[in-house]
Amino acid sequence: MTDAPTAAPPSAGRRLGLGAAIVVVIVALAVTVGIGIVRGASAPVEHVVVDERQATDAATPAAVFVHVSGAVNAPGLYVLDTGARVVDAVAAAGGFADTADPAAVNLARPVSDGEQLHVPAQDEAAAGDAGPAPETDGRINLNTADLAALDTLPRIGPAMAQRILDWRDANGRFTSVEDLLAVPGIGDKMLDSLRELVTV
Repeated sequence: MTDAPTAAPPSAGRRLGLGAAIVVVIVALAVTVGIGIVRGASAPVEHVVVDERQATDAATPAAVFVHVSGAVNAPGLYVLDTGARVVDAVAAAGGFADTADPAAVNLARPVSDGEQLHVPAQDEAAAGDAGPAPETDGRINLNTADLAALDTLPRIGPAMAQRILDWRDANGRFTSVEDLLAVPGIGDKMLDSLRELVTV
């Protein structure tokens, strides 16, 4: 019985070809990974879009401080949301007292930060209706005067008197005579001519 022929050992050339193929595969993988890294680095950065309303809200104070006085159940200083109106301030102060005159207050008017909101009692409103509400020294009170009383002031005609009333309705009580400068059409010269004739 003859022995089976044994396989010839692989030649050095075949071993060299196999090693070269492995090197080629490794190089191909390295190139693929490198391309992926380069593409990832050059991909556009996603931009975050900021809602314009959020930016505006961030710049706007989140609350206003309002001092509510007069004929309410709980007078005091209250912190209200921005955009609050007189009705919100009155509600925060416990609502109208029994002696209040609700008709004398513009509930729809927006309140402003640092404002003092005075709710008049019924007897205050009656006193205001009795006439042009001059002070005892003859000066006209900008917070209680009507159009006819304001019209008696020098350089103030009916149109300007109405502007003063409109400003008062929109912004609340005058805190000083200098507040007249905020009324359209009133400048420093006119204010100087009115300073000794009006009060708050």
